[in-house]
Amino acid sequence: MATFVSQVRKEGLDKELKGLAESEGVSPAKLARLICAGRVVVPRNSTRANVKPLAIGEGMEVKINANIGTSQDISDMSEEISKAKTAIGSGAHTLMDLSTGEDHGSLRRYLISNLECPLGTVPVYDAAIEARRKSGNMADMDEEHIFSAVERHARDGVDFLTLHAAVTKRTVEALARSDRILGVVSRGGAFMAAAIINSGEENPLYSNYDHLLDLAEEYDFTISLGDGLRPGSIHDASDGPQFEELLVSSELVKRARERDVQVMVEGPGHVPMDQIESNVRVEKRVCEGAPFYVLGPLVTDIAPGYDHITGAIGGAIAALAGADFLCVVTPAEHLCLPDEEDVRQGVIAARIAAHSARIASQGGSEWDDSISRARRDLDWKMHKERSLDPDEFDRRRSSRPSNDPSVCSMCSDLCAIKLLEEYLKGESR
Repeated sequence: MATFVSQVRKEGLDKELKGLAESEGVSPAKLARLICAGRVVVPRNSTRANVKPLAIGEGMEVKINANIGTSQDISDMSEEISKAKTAIGSGAHTLMDLSTGEDHGSLRRYLISNLECPLGTVPVYDAAIEARRKSGNMADMDEEHIFSAVERHARDGVDFLTLHAAVTKRTVEALARSDRILGVVSRGGAFMAAAIINSGEENPLYSNYDHLLDLAEEYDFTISLGDGLRPGSIHDASDGPQFEELLVSSELVKRARERDVQVMVEGPGHVPMDQIESNVRVEKRVCEGAPFYVLGPLVTDIAPGYDHITGAIGGAIAALAGADFLCVVTPAEHLCLPDEEDVRQGVIAARIAAHSARIASQGGSEWDDSISRARRDLDWKMHKERSLDPDEFDRRRSSRPSNDPSVCSMCSDLCAIKLLEEYLKGESR
């Protein structure tokens, strides 16, 4: 079966994808060129009929991903479904199911059947859990565990799979030589590094990458090369292990493109503000424009409970520098499994980051101008309708109302806009 890229290369874009090009503000011909060059991906598993196409990459609107999923301690599928719906309702473009709790496959299958957004997963979680069930040790995860999990997720209809194929014996050795404060903070990366150290063998996703590409061709899923050695503290940013992994990823990107398999690259992590732009530029250079998917980046480590803010700061800088896909960081990051409100706040913060970068790169925004005009006119109805989060607008405005409904309780009858308007009207008389 021909992959999506092969079909575009041969036949061009169908009607649906021409509509996608229009929504992104590019010509169908340009979108087709970018897809064929691997600079844009459209994650869509061939077995899944209900997913809406979404373009991620160069020249496209920056997209937002929200993570959900059960844990070993909290495994409430109904809560995760509510979080998924809240994330999409708040403006996330994609979801990732990171479930590790009991019956973790049920949520994945529910989301694929009932939602239209692209879905991502991390199959190595299943592989590690299965290895522990069999031997009592997750580090006993082997090639059979890994590839059976990959195929299971692909067969279910997952659209993009995070695969830590660039965590290799070489990159793990680089990690051992480093002076990191936090060695590995990626759960999937830790599973893979532990399996390599435990067995003394190479990562099967790397040593048998051709088989992985066979599966990607068969099910037409997008490979998301996981950043298993991403920095987990700003002290560790831009170090040897991070860039060793990126160099391996660049090799794997080229091999995927040779097979017309869609691929994107995941990035850091915790990065000081002054290093974010260079991180994005290096990825784009060594991976020849492959879409870059970043977690945050978080620009400081001091703010547990507020990491949606530290992530949004980094996300705005990364998006301005050319990152294509922002993974939501919630206030619960590093502390606990996020709840529904955490997810909502994380999505809103990431959307603010992406929009702020768009303004800086493309100039003025009609959306921002419409809110400014509503504020000028004291048109609270329009102000609410054009707000990023109308529900929060309502909650705030109703919680501490002004005696004069034409203004807010911050300034009340001393409202600068109202006073100046009244003065100007008086002058005109």
